[in-house]
Amino acid sequence: MKSYVHIASLLVLVAWGCSPAADDSTTTQSPAAIASQSMDQETRRVPQFDNEHVEVWKSIIVPNQPLEMHRHDNPRAIIAIKGGTLTVTNDAGESHDMTWETGSAYWLDADPPGELHGDVNEGSEPIEVIVVQLKNVEGD
Repeated sequence: MKSYVHIASLLVLVAWGCSPAADDSTTTQSPAAIASQSMDQETRRVPQFDNEHVEVWKSIIVPNQPLEMHRHDNPRAIIAIKGGTLTVTNDAGESHDMTWETGSAYWLDADPPGELHGDVNEGSEPIEVIVVQLKNVEGD
């Protein structure tokens, strides 16, 4: 009988701990949580892995924060964690859209020699992708 009381008490505690708070407005946030939220609103690249063969990073592209002009000298695979559409504009002013579907993977060749491009997410939600860029790729 004693073990049933302990099990029942444990289940009540687990259920109480898993239930949503009645009023979130009374919750105070730590400085780390506040800093994390502001980070969530910035376009950024988060390194994941790097060796002599590949460089891997997670790109988080928030709406209406253009990425600086840059280039990719090597081909890369893109895996969309949270999809969306990017408008890509090269340094000659030519633009095209790239749509990433959540959960899908894509292959992109190296950028043309000397060409730079910038990207902007004109949607309403952040786009998150994993980029796996090859290194030391020789020409065809």
